[in-house]
Amino acid sequence: QVQLVESGGGSVQAGGSLRLSCAASGYTFDSDCVGWFRQAPGKEREGVAAIYYRRGLSADSTNYADSVKGRFTISQDNAKNTTYLQMTSLKPEDTAMYYCAAAGPYGCAGWNVMGTFIYWGQGTQVTVSS
Repeated sequence: QVQLVESGGGSVQAGGSLRLSCAASGYTFDSDCVGWFRQAPGKEREGVAAIYYRRGLSADSTNYADSVKGRFTISQDNAKNTTYLQMTSLKPEDTAMYYCAAAGPYGCAGWNVMGTFIYWGQGTQVTVSS
């Protein structure tokens, strides 16, 4: 059974940093697209970042929402089957529930579209105070 488990959320002050983790189990693909989405109260879920990786190759391709470019970094540790989202210079508007999702070996086209992704985690809350 495929399972994605997020961790690393919490409460920080504006300007602070957090690192979110998404641990995958129950499947192993030679390539995969993993994305991070977030949803604030009363708002639609939006794509934050995505990474397309291929096992055995060091070069990954990444995508970011304009609102987080230069502040967030997505990365992949294939040995641990874990995807990370390093978040720096956090702002109150970054407050949301953060979800990771996996698309399987079908690429990252439409990386910020929920329908691209097959598997979803339960989310981890990030709260940024001013």
